[in-house]
Amino acid sequence: MAKYIGPVCRLCRREGDKLFLKGARCYGPKCAFERRGFAPGQHGKTGSGRNRSDRESDYARQLRAKQRARRVYGVLERQFRRYFAAARRSHVLTGLSLLQSLETRLDNVVYRMGLADSRAQARQIVNHGHFQVNGVRLDIPSANLHPGDVIRVRDGSRSDPFFKEMPEMSEQRTCAVWLDRDLAELTGRVLRMPERSEIDANLNEQLIVEYYSR
Repeated sequence: MAKYIGPVCRLCRREGDKLFLKGARCYGPKCAFERRGFAPGQHGKTGSGRNRSDRESDYARQLRAKQRARRVYGVLERQFRRYFAAARRSHVLTGLSLLQSLETRLDNVVYRMGLADSRAQARQIVNHGHFQVNGVRLDIPSANLHPGDVIRVRDGSRSDPFFKEMPEMSEQRTCAVWLDRDLAELTGRVLRMPERSEIDANLNEQLIVEYYSR
C-alpha cells in the first residue's frame, strides 16, 4: 500500500493553505504553515507560492485543485486516477461522484466520525486492524462504505489505552451529519451519501474534471 512519507507541513505550504494534515498540531503555535506560510523551495519567499494565483494559467489552477484534493485525502496519483475513472462511469455528476468516493473511504469515515485526530491517524489505526465493518474485520483504509454500513472498534482493541481514552477525546470532535456515532459503544453508521455542501468547500471538483478532460 503506497503512501506519502515526506513532511506533510510542506504540502500545506505548497498549496498556500492549511490542509489540517497533522490534527491538533495544526491548531497550535507549532504549525509550520503559521511560522512559514510561504511556499517551500528557494523561491518561496519571492512570491512563487500563494501570491502567484493572479498570474496562474488555467492548467496551473486545474493542477493545484487536483493536488489539493489528493493531499487532503492522502491519495497518490495512480489511485486518484482510478477514482476519477470510476466517477466518470457513474450516473452521478463526475465531480460529485469523485468527492463522494473519497469521502466514503473507510479511513475518512473514521476521521469524520471523530475517532481519529487526522486522516493519517485514521489510516494507521484502520491499517492495524482495529475496526470491523458489518461485523467483519477490515484493514483496508481505501475500502468504500455504503449507506447502512456499521463501523465498530473490535472487541480485542478496546483494552488498548488509545481506545479507552477515545470517547473522551472524540466528544470534542464533531461528527459529519451523514454519519451517526455512539461513543459509548465506539460504533458508527453511514446514514447516507454526503451532499456536496457537506464536503470540504475548499475543494474544486470542476477544475479537477477539467484537468483530466484535457
